[in-house]
Amino acid sequence: MPPPPGSVPKTMPLPSTSSSFSSPFPPSGRRGSGPGGLGILPDTVLVQIFQTVSRHDLCSVSRLNRRCHALADAVLYKTVQFLTPELHLLFSESLSRRPRRGSAIHDIKLAYPASELSRLAPSAHHHAPGPGPGHASASFGFDSLSRALSTMSNLENLDVEVPEALLHGIGQLFNGPFDLACLRSCTLFYQADNDDYWDLRENIHVFAHPTLETLTIRRAKLDYRGFDLMERPHMTALKRLHLIECDINDDALSDLLVFPKALKEFVMTQLPEPVPELEESSDNIRHYFSALTSARESLESITIDFPTLRGPRALRLREFEALRSLRINWDYHLLGSTSKKPRVESVGLPPELEALEFFNPLGTDDEVTELLVSMIQTVHVTARHLTTLTVVEGDDGVPKEVLEACKAQPQLTLDIIGQMDVDSDD
Repeated sequence: MPPPPGSVPKTMPLPSTSSSFSSPFPPSGRRGSGPGGLGILPDTVLVQIFQTVSRHDLCSVSRLNRRCHALADAVLYKTVQFLTPELHLLFSESLSRRPRRGSAIHDIKLAYPASELSRLAPSAHHHAPGPGPGHASASFGFDSLSRALSTMSNLENLDVEVPEALLHGIGQLFNGPFDLACLRSCTLFYQADNDDYWDLRENIHVFAHPTLETLTIRRAKLDYRGFDLMERPHMTALKRLHLIECDINDDALSDLLVFPKALKEFVMTQLPEPVPELEESSDNIRHYFSALTSARESLESITIDFPTLRGPRALRLREFEALRSLRINWDYHLLGSTSKKPRVESVGLPPELEALEFFNPLGTDDEVTELLVSMIQTVHVTARHLTTLTVVEGDDGVPKEVLEACKAQPQLTLDIIGQMDVDSDD
């Protein structure tokens, strides 16, 4: 049976299902014959040596004896990539016969298109016309997929990029009790028909995972509902949340962000012209900052690259006391657009802010430009730690009054993206 790519050469069969040890790391006191004089070394030292040799040589070493076989597993299967569903199916079947091998896996990536999965299904039905281990709906169904991943008790990094048909099966992993007790990083992307958004509610309990620190979600949608009252989780270890091209309701996001004990980084991006059109997302950037309020004491970096959001009113960010980096699209996202009503409030920059960046050109709103200049002139009082302002050069460059205001602030460095390099003699 061919092993997963990137772990074992295709010419190398999976190790024998027989094993005398309870884990890939037998007690260091047990000695056995080894490759040459290496047999007298402790297991931990042998593993470090095995990590330095080629995979071809390591496969040869794994045939020497049971001890080398078990220790080689810890290296060969530490990182596994499934780029075709056939390999995923075969390896899942091998784990059902030897589940201890799953404990050797620390990093796994599932990445294959829907066309590959649909191509596999007829073959599986042909070999097993009824329910059973070889049947497509059994071996590659929701339950078997969850069971295969749940055997990976030491898994730390899970990267999922598979067809939407597997959405529910993988989502079962997060429903609890938690099988992946060591999970630290997770990326979720399900390929939906017509390039649509997949439903995050099927995997909503990933936000309740107690050890997960970094979560990246791509092209998902979520309506206004968060967790049901009966299933609300306890505090979690989530530190970094990235929502890439998602259609997320701000009320639901607010509900999800109550649970991280110390969220430090938040990233939300969307295309200038989202396809398909957004149905759940708010059109007001203030709503998303309101959703982040529960993490205001711990957030150190906020990036919202969402060009279509409006900014009708200035943001008030003084309560984000730990924020050091703020990156948004437009100056009016921060300062509020021009309004017929008189201004009764102004922007409140985070007290510890060190870097401020705008992804789009300045100067599209004269009143906002005036407010930006006023803000820059007082940063030595309102944002004493602000040292870097990054802007984009538009068709008419950067407004002259903004340039002059920055020059008058010794603490501030203006970084202009897209500006032509000028010779020092000029």
